[in-house]
Amino acid sequence: MFKLKVVKFLLVVFGALTLLSCSQQEKFNNVDISGSTSFSPKFELQDHHGQVRHLEDFKGKVLLIFFGYTQCPDVCPTTMFEMKKVMELLGKDANQVQVAFITLDPDRDTLELLEKYVPSFDAGFLGLRPESPEALEKVVKGYKAFYQKVSGKDPKYYTIDHTAGSYVIDKKGQLRLFVRHNQGEKNLADDLRKLVKAN
Repeated sequence: MFKLKVVKFLLVVFGALTLLSCSQQEKFNNVDISGSTSFSPKFELQDHHGQVRHLEDFKGKVLLIFFGYTQCPDVCPTTMFEMKKVMELLGKDANQVQVAFITLDPDRDTLELLEKYVPSFDAGFLGLRPESPEALEKVVKGYKAFYQKVSGKDPKYYTIDHTAGSYVIDKKGQLRLFVRHNQGEKNLADDLRKLVKAN
């Protein structure tokens, strides 16, 4: 009888601890992709200052990544402007968030062009550029992103269909969130603040 009571007690305690751990898990406004093994977020890209950057360089900060190109007519500038608003909403917590724009169009998006384009939205934003077609394919595949050139009448003038969402990596370098396009500045700011304050 005593053993039975002990077992019942342990089951109650285990159940309570399980419920407690579940209640302590953060609830995010955007898509939580924590723990997914199908992504490979590491990268080796050149920033708009000419320095080679790796995912590990940003540990200790929350990293917000968007794939786009400078001649994008709508989604890219809209998203970058929204990210500027998000940083304003974060206030002092913005110091612990890094926004990175990875170009899908390295043929036209030179480092010089990225240096003019990306910081025009916010001086702290960083432009990143693959140095080869292979490097571009690798980073796109790692994030399960999509892009495809759409030819115009002149081969020099083309657009690129691409993933409109963004990706959030926590301070430990773990991929945490997928942010659908146009989800709202406050929703994203709230999610980033949770990750900034997390241990």
